[in-house]
Amino acid sequence: MKNAKTICLALSLAIASITNASAQFGGLKDKLLKVGTAQGAKALGVDKFLKQPAAITTAFEDVNREGEMMPDFKATLKAQPLYLLPKNPDGGFILCEGLYEMTNKSYCLKAGTFAPSKGDGYMFAPVLGPKEEIVIAVLKSAEKHQDVEQHDIQVLLWTIIARTKFADYAGQVKLTAIKLLTPKQLTQLEGGALGILPFDVMEKAKDQLPSGLKAVFEAENNIRQLVSSGNYTYADMEKYAIIAGMAPPRADVPSGIWTKHPDGYYVRYFPSGYSITRVQVYVPKELITAGNTLIYDAAGDIACPANTGSQRLAQTNEPLNPNYGLKLTTICNTK
Repeated sequence: MKNAKTICLALSLAIASITNASAQFGGLKDKLLKVGTAQGAKALGVDKFLKQPAAITTAFEDVNREGEMMPDFKATLKAQPLYLLPKNPDGGFILCEGLYEMTNKSYCLKAGTFAPSKGDGYMFAPVLGPKEEIVIAVLKSAEKHQDVEQHDIQVLLWTIIARTKFADYAGQVKLTAIKLLTPKQLTQLEGGALGILPFDVMEKAKDQLPSGLKAVFEAENNIRQLVSSGNYTYADMEKYAIIAGMAPPRADVPSGIWTKHPDGYYVRYFPSGYSITRVQVYVPKELITAGNTLIYDAAGDIACPANTGSQRLAQTNEPLNPNYGLKLTTICNTK
């Protein structure tokens, strides 16, 4: 009996000792994590993520301003509907001489920035960056899936721009991705992706960023959190992606400025918010008489703001409220 009591006492002391050690270790672990965070993002490997390029890197520096024209260029011409031009097998419009315009769907490609405002100058730049092929694939696939809502496509693009791992996709955005992308393209969403960063780590990481990038970095992390939760609305996503207010316009790049496209025609943009853009394309006669076949395929185009605090706008070949009862006045001799 005495031996039994001795054994019970020994066990009790051992359990108490283990419990106490566990509690102390847990507290030590918390302290170590806190110290690691306090020592900076580098201690947790976040510095490695900060050095990775953004999913889409297109910036105003990528705009070729050679040959640009001011807003009054070809002001006397009357624009014809761009969407009435014939299409090639890939969905691009085969251009004819003259001035054409179309109001089309557009998409924000930079979270944590201001929506377009009156007076903003936008110029043509190509889609560039590690995820350029995926973004273009989404836009091209959307042309063939008219049943997919524009809001759902925008959420998918924000999710991609935020470098969310496909393994973390949940809710409607996962269904949209599976519908618009091939299995191979879905696996490419893992490359260069980020996980969700804790608040303390986020704050320390932001200290290493220029002021202009802090809002973008935070918005992307918030989007990753929303997506992984699977419980979000479009309004929830938009709250993080779009900053309230407006960025001051740049005087040297007025609204309606023309960019000379690498193919020789001219293009300009008039955004209405981020989801609608009126685009105009002017094709000089000499380009056509030279025997060239010119294609306007907007899926690879970005309306790039001169003001870096505003949103890049991905363009599409999808017209909004087209009137196919209209007729072109120009006779197009396309091949």
